[in-house]
Amino acid sequence: MLALAVVVLLCGLLVADLSLYLGARARAQVAADAAALAAAPVTFRPFGAAGSAADEARRFAARNGATLIECRCAPDPTWRSRAVMVHVSVSADLVLFGVTEATAWSSAEFDPTRLGR
Repeated sequence: MLALAVVVLLCGLLVADLSLYLGARARAQVAADAAALAAAPVTFRPFGAAGSAADEARRFAARNGATLIECRCAPDPTWRSRAVMVHVSVSADLVLFGVTEATAWSSAEFDPTRLGR
């Protein structure tokens, strides 16, 4: 009976850890999407942003509880369409496995020729 109780307890803790990790993974994806969408137009022109496209991505990631790991968002003053990619992480404090990082990538495209349409 005791062994069954231990197995049930461990299964419950594993389910708790899985749900905590999946929640962190979802938050990381939301933060990555927001960061990419914020950074894309700043590669063309600041549009009121205080810094570079990477700074804007970092700011939006932080507002969504994530840390920016990488931003592939080089400035491009041309009128060509461009895409940015961001990589963020969110900490998850799991019950059995301790603190781990959930990461996510996202990309966004910006086409300056479509401004004002």
